[in-house]
Amino acid sequence: MKKNMGSTDRIIRIAVAILIAVLYFTNTISGTLALILGAFAIIFIITSFISVCPLYMPFGISTRKKTIE
Repeated sequence: MKKNMGSTDRIIRIAVAILIAVLYFTNTISGTLALILGAFAIIFIITSFISVCPLYMPFGISTRKKTIE
């Protein structure tokens, strides 16, 4: 798969995932909302580490900087 996430996009996703984790562990969110947001946090972490967002592909979106070849 071709990478389509830039560093800013990855940092924002990791920050959101950390925020969700903090909200969960401080019991600010619970129940169904916690499960849904937890799933999003896991997806954000995985996509950040592999630098690929599957939802960007059909729309041709890329947040990576263009390289001159």
